[in-house]
Amino acid sequence: MQTPITEETLNSLTTEQCNTNTSNIDELSELQILQIMNDEDKTVPFAVERQLPVIANLVADVVASFKNGGRLMYIGAGTSGRLGVLDASECPPTFGVPRTMVQGLIAGGKEALTRSIENAEDDYQQGVQELKALDFSSKDVLVGITASGQAPYVIGAIQWASSIGAVVGAISCNAKSRTFSSAKHAIFLDVGPEVITGSTRLKSGTAQKLVLNMITTASMIRIGKVYRNLMVDLTPVNKKLVERSKRLIKQATDCTYEEASKAFEASGRRPKLAIVMILLNVDVETARALENQSTGPISEMIRLYHSREFT
Repeated sequence: MQTPITEETLNSLTTEQCNTNTSNIDELSELQILQIMNDEDKTVPFAVERQLPVIANLVADVVASFKNGGRLMYIGAGTSGRLGVLDASECPPTFGVPRTMVQGLIAGGKEALTRSIENAEDDYQQGVQELKALDFSSKDVLVGITASGQAPYVIGAIQWASSIGAVVGAISCNAKSRTFSSAKHAIFLDVGPEVITGSTRLKSGTAQKLVLNMITTASMIRIGKVYRNLMVDLTPVNKKLVERSKRLIKQATDCTYEEASKAFEASGRRPKLAIVMILLNVDVETARALENQSTGPISEMIRLYHSREFT
């Protein structure tokens, strides 16, 4: 159900309030403007910190979804939508996952990634239709991202996703966010009024980006895409990433560059398999078998190899 946005609604939103700390910003020098913006930005991580338990619970549900063959979907409008698409697009090269595993939807579609299409967020049904077109189901997780918490495009989508039994998260910078009423995980990022009134690409956008980083990174760590602090499932699609792959193989195994290069090629250019091959002194077939019999983490593959359960 849509509720019209009124002046009274806007007056009640934190993101629409005037920031008394920046009321004379138009009279400041360049350096003073930057200093006051920096001071405001320093408060953002503390707003995120207060929501860590909620974020952790959302991550646990995302991990459970991934292990069950589900996907993570972000949906947002404007800056929030662009941040979701950005975070999703960086998962395949960083963690070696399919492009369908984490996806981002933005009001207005691809065109809205490079230019403002502000009225697109007013379509209550469009987000629902886009989720249906992607065969979104109760196995998937949907995270709605909207600074104000009032975008009909996002609200309609998360209400529908919740109605079919999917886990829903909502990220907003207003305590009165309408997205929270349909979310299992309500992440309220209380960053206060913006440096420029209503410009939520600033502190609100920064806070949202930090949370999105946390959701995907922590989830990928939990499903075994990281060994120690190395992104061992990265996709080496260019020369830089090929060299990075060899370097992380060296770091994980204390082998020589030559040994890392040889294992990298023998593994089919799979850094994770190369690491297992060197650590356990096994061939690529054995490393693949260990990967298939485990849930993914290298540490689990090592334990499995030394147990009686490995065949």
